[in-house]
Amino acid sequence: MISVLILITCVLLALVVLVQNSKGGGLASNFSSSNQYMGVRKTADFLEKMTWTLAFVLMTLSLVSIFAIPRGKATKTAADTELRQQINDNKTQPVQDYQAPPAKDK
Repeated sequence: MISVLILITCVLLALVVLVQNSKGGGLASNFSSSNQYMGVRKTADFLEKMTWTLAFVLMTLSLVSIFAIPRGKATKTAADTELRQQINDNKTQPVQDYQAPPAKDK
């Protein structure tokens, strides 16, 4: 669940950053001409606040995921148990000493 929230936050953060322009002439300026209620500066302020908020949310979710996402406690399945058994069986068998075939004369 946390990983889905992190993914959504990343997508939203990328979209908000792409809409911005450092000089205030990005997509925000195109929307301000049709919407007289929010000017260019208010739109830029909103996008900047949204960027910082999403960055904080992403950092917080990442830190929370350390505790929420289980790791190192894998459950044993039948395939896992069978594979481990084969590995252990191969370890107990002695390695045969291999000798190279004699060189052929030309």
